[in-house]
Amino acid sequence: MNTKKKQRVVYFNGHFVPESEAKVSIYDSSLMFGDMVFEMTRSFNKKQFKLKDHISRLMQGIKILRIPFDHSAAEIEKACNKTIEMNSDIFEKDDEHRLMIDVSRGLLGIYHGIENLHKGSNLIIADFPLRWTVSGMGKLFDEGINAVITSQRVIPAHLMDPKIKNRSRLFYLNANIEVSQIKGSNNWALMLDTDGFIAEGSGDNFFIVKNKEVISPEGRNMLRGISRDYVKEICEQIGYTYKEKNIDQYDVYTSDEAFMSGTPFCILPVTSLNRVKIGTGKPGEIFTELLKKWSKNVGINISQQIKDWDKKNIQKEIPATTPYEFK
Repeated sequence: MNTKKKQRVVYFNGHFVPESEAKVSIYDSSLMFGDMVFEMTRSFNKKQFKLKDHISRLMQGIKILRIPFDHSAAEIEKACNKTIEMNSDIFEKDDEHRLMIDVSRGLLGIYHGIENLHKGSNLIIADFPLRWTVSGMGKLFDEGINAVITSQRVIPAHLMDPKIKNRSRLFYLNANIEVSQIKGSNNWALMLDTDGFIAEGSGDNFFIVKNKEVISPEGRNMLRGISRDYVKEICEQIGYTYKEKNIDQYDVYTSDEAFMSGTPFCILPVTSLNRVKIGTGKPGEIFTELLKKWSKNVGINISQQIKDWDKKNIQKEIPATTPYEFK
């Protein structure tokens, strides 16, 4: 009797291979220089959210970084949908699909003489349960995040444009490592730009609310998130004013409420900055309304879904780094 567990498959340069066999060469430019653009998506009720927008940003990065690439946006979308289809029977009924779309330049030229290595750029699409990324976040919808200003600052746009979503992200990890040294389980990094204004988190965008206006930092020194754009859409749907301006720490301390946005969790409340309460120190009224509207738009209770996953505790906690925590 064969009891071997079926593996998820990964789209790898036009072929589907078992997840454990999806490997790039040690001579790939992505390993040498972080020379890779990527996107991470999520689904609601198994339906991908803003997939076209993610792929559009991916294609813009490919163009700007001059990565030789023969696939169209439509071809990538088709490959994404096929990857989900190939893995659908492995996912739990209540799972959501988290796609990771990677494009690397491929082998550096000096290694092209090595036999049996793929020549040219790589297109890799992996599909895994969203619950992995949001594990343990359920409580944050009620307790909120303590944002911590880190000594690590964002890389300014005149050095490397942060609007290109790329794998050269060591500064994000450095910020997470710094914050991990602080006592508490709800600390998230919040980085400044070189002028001392709030820029972004280590994989999420930041907002404050003042006098019922939703305010985001100007987009010049940050990754302009897909979820950040959707917050603007929801504000317009509800009737709240949305604006972008320079935000300093004083603005955060004196705001009525604050929150962060990101693809896996959508939005989470920020209830303190450096352990100083923001507003009442609890999730704010406008945050709650935005989350409710987002949930209604996608047909699922976003916070409850993550809380339910946490109750199941399917994935055991492991002592390793995550996108939001360094251990």
